[in-house]
Parts: sequence; C-alpha cells; structure tokens
Amino acid sequence: MPNVTSMAETVFREHVSAGPFQRGNVNGRWRLLDITWPHVFIAVTAAKRDNAPLEYVFRFDCSDYPATGPTAQPWDWEQQSPLPHNKWPGGSDEVRRAFNPDWNDQALYLPCDRLALPGHDPWRTQHPSMIWSRDKDITFYLRFIYDLLHSSTYSGVRGT
Repeated sequence: MPNVTSMAETVFREHVSAGPFQRGNVNGRWRLLDITWPHVFIAVTAAKRDNAPLEYVFRFDCSDYPATGPTAQPWDWEQQSPLPHNKWPGGSDEVRRAFNPDWNDQALYLPCDRLALPGHDPWRTQHPSMIWSRDKDITFYLRFIYDLLHSSTYSGVRGT
C-alpha cells in the first residue's frame, strides 16, 4: 500500500526544509528528531544551567497544520513518553507560566499554542504578535520556546 501523505504533512515538510527552519537547525537552536504524523518531535536547545539538559524535546501535534496552530508538549525522548512534571523547564514567573504542567501537561501556556488560546480572548489584543495564523510556520512557535529557554530568567529544570 502506498504511503499517503496529508496536505498538512506535505506543507509541514516543506516548512522544515525551508530557510527559516534550516537556519535555526544550522545555528544550533533546534533540530528535527522525527515526524510520525500528526506528531512531530523537535529538540530545542536551552542555555546551560546546572543540573539541566542542554535541550528539551517537544512533541508537537500538528493536526490541520498550518490552518490550525500546533500544540507542544515537553517530551522524554528516551522513554517515548511525556516529560515528568518535575523535569519541565523552570525559572521566573514568565518561564514557569509558559511551562506549566499544572495548567495542562499536554500544552504550553503560550498565545501561539492551539490549546492555550481558547478561553484567553484578551491575548488577541494583549499579544497580537504571538497569535498563530495560517501564514505562520513551525519556526514561529519554536522561536518563543527558544527565547524562553535562553532568557536570563530560565533557571533549569523545574524540580531542582
């Protein structure tokens, strides 16, 4: 039986082959680990902190991409399971709020996340530059994660 690829997957594969994603890859910001559509696994580098990984893996659900924005879940690549809550990134209020398993351990609390935006209508006017639209690509979301993991207020693993 031939491998049938959805239009969403085709568009996603075009995006990760294009300049913005590849620049981030070459510059050591992120790397694509696997595509098991609609799930995509991407490792995002983190600033060096004591007792913390140099990268975090995120499992993106890219169903209906790019018409619908992805949602990202911190992932344990070795165990092939969700990252335990105490191993999520930690730091200041901004970092802890974005990486908040107590809110929803299947998504990040960011305006660009498909699961976070519903119910947060004020975000559309408070953070218009962070709202997903169909003309975006995965690097739009990755940049927010990368910036948080390299902010001066990122302190490493949440549970330490």
